[in-house]
Amino acid sequence: MPRKAVRRVLMFHRGRGRPRKFDRPARAVTLTLPEDVLAALTAIDEDVSRAIVRVMSPLAARAAVRLPAAELSKHGNSAVIVIRPERVFERIQGVTLVPLPDGRALVSLDDSMTVPEFELKLRDELDDEKLKAHERAAIASIVEILRIARHTRGVSIEERNIIVLQSARPGRRPAQPGK
Repeated sequence: MPRKAVRRVLMFHRGRGRPRKFDRPARAVTLTLPEDVLAALTAIDEDVSRAIVRVMSPLAARAAVRLPAAELSKHGNSAVIVIRPERVFERIQGVTLVPLPDGRALVSLDDSMTVPEFELKLRDELDDEKLKAHERAAIASIVEILRIARHTRGVSIEERNIIVLQSARPGRRPAQPGK
């Protein structure tokens, strides 16, 4: 895995200075926006820059921008692995991909799968000669993130539950509360 990915794993360690606002490179810009647009953005997030990123994420996913195969998305002292969805993950029993608005996904493990078992299954998948290059890159990235995390002092890998609303029929939206 390239050094850039290693740096992302090491984001767990707080250095000196102001903490990063985003989990990827960013720069300061000055904008002049109409008051109504600012009001709409602050309704999404009090931090206008985060609101803009949230609004733009689905559009960026549709753009020709190719996101990394796997990377860490950090919030506070925690981070999750966010991946480009690949069919190879659908073949691994006990693994479900939870889609995100920007086209990426979270990896969810059911009760039958532990993180070490998941890592072992990923390593086994790497032995498959039929794997496509982009699938191999996605698997290798996750394996490397987990390997570095295991060997980094002060970092622990914890299994957590997430809430997933599953529709009985494809394309059907869950009922809105109060309706």
